[in-house]
Amino acid sequence: MTSLSTSSSSSSVFSALAPYGWDGAWADEFAPFDAEGLLAGRVVRVDRGQCDVVTVDGLVRADTAFVTPHDPLRVVCTGDWVAVEATGNPRYVRTYLPRRTAFVRSTSSKRSEGQVLAANVDFAVIAVSLALELDLGRIERFLALAWESGAQPLVVLTKADLVPDPAGVGHLVQDVETAAPGVQVLAVSATGGDGLDVLGAVVSGGTSVLLGQSGAGKSTLANALIGEDVMDVRAARDVDGKGRHTTTTRNLLVLPGGGVLIDTPGLRGVGLFDAGSGVGQVFAEIEELAQDCRFLDCAHVAEPGCAVLAALESGVLPERRLDSYRKLLRENQRIVAKTDVRVRNELRREWKRRGAEGRAAMEAKRGKRAWQ
Repeated sequence: MTSLSTSSSSSSVFSALAPYGWDGAWADEFAPFDAEGLLAGRVVRVDRGQCDVVTVDGLVRADTAFVTPHDPLRVVCTGDWVAVEATGNPRYVRTYLPRRTAFVRSTSSKRSEGQVLAANVDFAVIAVSLALELDLGRIERFLALAWESGAQPLVVLTKADLVPDPAGVGHLVQDVETAAPGVQVLAVSATGGDGLDVLGAVVSGGTSVLLGQSGAGKSTLANALIGEDVMDVRAARDVDGKGRHTTTTRNLLVLPGGGVLIDTPGLRGVGLFDAGSGVGQVFAEIEELAQDCRFLDCAHVAEPGCAVLAALESGVLPERRLDSYRKLLRENQRIVAKTDVRVRNELRREWKRRGAEGRAAMEAKRGKRAWQ
């Protein structure tokens, strides 16, 4: 009788949670908590120490006090699979299951803490409005965080209907593809429906997080994918294309064609957080060139035998790409150095070395002028 009831219970959990991404691997992870009488559920929204969790009993409100550590990377987040108390008022989240992926950015605080935007994500959909001039550097920044999270990035160029020349859309897609090696780039129009079938097919394969600046058309895109107006939408300003933050929390929504979508508020700042491998993946061609440099620790600045600089001089490598690569690497090093003593000491030695080289060069120049 016990095995029959357990089998029935497992079947109910699968039927209730499968649309939200529940699978056999999650069931195995949850087994110890199931034995304790806790309910499995996925966090669909977090708000001030409480969260909405979808469970076999439906949507329940739960308190996160038991899992609010000092480390901001370990707080409960939208997309987490959690173990919730079966009864109680309030109910409490007892723990969350180990995350498969996590999209993390640096906070704006001086402590350089990380902030988890979404957990257990398969696709990171980066929305970029074609109503504004493309900022390839910002796209590369989003891509670095996406690759670092473990999710597959996808760049969606929204508001394609606002581009006067249809041929121009193709050129813009090509421009973004040069900044996003190995990443699919789609141009869509949420109002006209162009490209939505392709996007819907991609995101039906798992959990997607929708990212981008305010005014990029994320909420409109979310509504188009869901097939109804579930997200508030307001017009962007004509002067700069920016809109107000109509989405103020991260919400997890089930898509009718399959898959799950996490919509996020517009991101004003997108700081890197220990995203070295993500930066390397965005600039894969530079990392590949660097393997042919004469020195293993080549900084690609003025070293002899630098394959990266040779590619720059020959025109194979665009100067904008190298500048963006250097900028993101420096930023990431600074973030890591604030929490890693070894990296901080290495940076100080590098600054001293470069300072000494600069002073030596100035002295040599002065000496040369004195002889003239």
